[in-house]
Amino acid sequence: MTASRIVSLLPAATEIACALGLREHLVGRSHECDFPPGIEVLPPCTRSRVAGWTSREIDTSVRERARAGISLYEVDEPLLASLEPTIILTQDQCDVCAVSLESVEQAVARTVPSKPRILSLAPSTLGDVFSDIRRVAESLGRPEKSKELLGELGRRVSGVGEKTGALSNRPRVACIEWFDPLMVSANWVPELVRVAGGEPLFLETGEKSARIQIGDLVTADPDVIVLLPCGFDIARARSEISALEERPGWSELSAVRSKRVFVVDGNAYFNRPGPRLVDSLEILAEILHPDRFEPTRRGDGWQPL
Repeated sequence: MTASRIVSLLPAATEIACALGLREHLVGRSHECDFPPGIEVLPPCTRSRVAGWTSREIDTSVRERARAGISLYEVDEPLLASLEPTIILTQDQCDVCAVSLESVEQAVARTVPSKPRILSLAPSTLGDVFSDIRRVAESLGRPEKSKELLGELGRRVSGVGEKTGALSNRPRVACIEWFDPLMVSANWVPELVRVAGGEPLFLETGEKSARIQIGDLVTADPDVIVLLPCGFDIARARSEISALEERPGWSELSAVRSKRVFVVDGNAYFNRPGPRLVDSLEILAEILHPDRFEPTRRGDGWQPL
């Protein structure tokens, strides 16, 4: 199949398409697609209905809409129809993170005369992400490009693993995905932690992210805490640090007392199941083992709290 007119309604899918050399075939994007630079010139085909600025306000808005049966995102159906896509890239993993597959299917059935193919992604592990890259490439006529891309990504993953595989000093790591309520990361994140030379706490690879109580964090007492709130860059995450610092027991945590709490750009890296998950792995390696990895992404990718 030769790629022609692609609409990507998922930031990770947009990054995959561009990494496969298909930028010129993209005709529309989601409102959250912001990488690679310049992609913002494409018309946004979705918008968010979620209100609020703080973690608590966003969580409340999401739950209210879920109880009312209201979708969190809206598809701009007239715009989507006018773009005449031949394929739409979307997801059916998390209705909180992006427009749902059901919403896309309904929009296409109602108003898109070009009757595009819908390719939905739902990865839970790094291997799943690599499989999705292969699926997208095969669907869009770029199988050879996917081999090249996956070869390079695989070499980078192996390069990290070779440096950390035999380490006996493997810090226990808590990855915080949301501040209020408190949530810890799963899916591919525990896998990245292990390859980067750490031991993930609370959840295993492939599981869904989950709520915990501050008492759970105090009991676990991690050696390292990585803050990667979903959809937040470093500045946004830092603006809400008080939601953690005010919790009872936070200041007594070993990671806090030893100054091993780090803020990362979750929006650009850890929360996007695309090629930059390998960048996320390298960021974790820099954080966990600074004696073995140069801090090449310190500043824009991660910062000590």
